[in-house]
Amino acid sequence: MRLRHPLIACLVLAAAALAPSAWANCRDAVVLVHGNAGNPAQFDNTYVELRARGWTDDEILRPDWGSKTCAACNDHAGSEEIPVRDALVEAIARSCTGRIDVIGHSMGVTLAAKQIVDYGLAGDVDTFIGIAGAWRGLWSCGTWPMHVATPTCGAQGLSVNSPLLGHLAARPLGLRVVSIKSWIDQVVCFGGVCTVGGVHSSQIHGENASHTVATGHFGLLTNTAVLQVDLIQ
Repeated sequence: MRLRHPLIACLVLAAAALAPSAWANCRDAVVLVHGNAGNPAQFDNTYVELRARGWTDDEILRPDWGSKTCAACNDHAGSEEIPVRDALVEAIARSCTGRIDVIGHSMGVTLAAKQIVDYGLAGDVDTFIGIAGAWRGLWSCGTWPMHVATPTCGAQGLSVNSPLLGHLAARPLGLRVVSIKSWIDQVVCFGGVCTVGGVHSSQIHGENASHTVATGHFGLLTNTAVLQVDLIQ
């Protein structure tokens, strides 16, 4: 029996010595939410960058949502929400830190934001990054209620001043909120107009920072992987 006490003491000391290293490897789980009619592979560059910096596959969730053949059929209510909501909840459960980082592209920005707002998850989000989102609406969808008659542009869609966007405006999304935008975004800047009410439509109410990149709508996602991971690390 006397021999066991030194052994136990050694194990305790070894665990204490390893604790700082284990803590250093503790990081937020990350949720990557693609845009309308897109797919998780559009975040491949971000995924590769995360893995290169130490994230494990289990710490990166990429929900697949919405119709791939009818972009105009997707909105922010119903079946589109479920995969994103489930991924956010699962990421929180998996996260070593108890918090998550959320990166959305295009309609994935507002879809992820709606789940965070509706289910009270803002306190679980460390950093929320919106890339090429239509936070303030798309002029191509018209202005509510004189909107283009599709779900994507309707009450739960991205027409300027839609009820959805009014619901999301100025609501907390996390401890830190950042947008990544472009003045040559061919989707957000329809007809060459990027602003709504004098503010770039990709800028999020109450954001902590906004980064401008001189590329198109999809280049904002694929060409900024390093910046995205810098912002959450």
